[in-house]
Amino acid sequence: MTSSRLPGKVLMDLAGKPALQRMIERVRPARLLDGIVVATTSLVSDDPVAELCANLDVPCFRGDEQDVLGRYAGAARAFDADPVLRLTADCPMHDPGVIDAAIALFRNSGCDYASNAVKRTFPDGLDVEVMSLAALERSDREARHPLLREHVTLYIRGTRPDYGAGDFSRADLLNDTDLSALRWTLDTADDLARIRRFFAVLPEGFSWRDALARNAELH
Repeated sequence: MTSSRLPGKVLMDLAGKPALQRMIERVRPARLLDGIVVATTSLVSDDPVAELCANLDVPCFRGDEQDVLGRYAGAARAFDADPVLRLTADCPMHDPGVIDAAIALFRNSGCDYASNAVKRTFPDGLDVEVMSLAALERSDREARHPLLREHVTLYIRGTRPDYGAGDFSRADLLNDTDLSALRWTLDTADDLARIRRFFAVLPEGFSWRDALARNAELH
């Protein structure tokens, strides 16, 4: 709730429902997903997030605001999650098909970490990361720099070796066409207006390809 660029963004209205609720509803149909846990902070300002989770019957784990890596590891341990799928709450247009593809890649490749967030070919706002619990816990033990604690998977991804990087095997989920220039993430007032246009005209349960077909007129 304390986003610096768009405070309260995760509960802002998208076609009559809070953004976080919209995202949860879009994520639930993923066939390879066993469950959903919202990992938020212990700050009073995030009490409304916990209240929404209670109303939706979605488990909520609360932890440190700055140590997001520790919060993720704590949530994974508390709910016996292995592997762990990471989605950020600023992606209300997420697609269950992309989630299933990432989980399938993780399983089939035998890697420690699979994602579409390192080599970007999907629209920004469909980011998905899958990692083994062992990789997450090792990262939690070894990563020390504040940047690595704030940005959960930097240590696993190895994209900031100047701050520290672990030796993990990785796999990339790639789209046939590079669509990484498209912005479907929720971070600014302009993003909110854009995403509201999509939810206003697309049917319930729309796929990301449905959104792509209307992108030129709605973006």
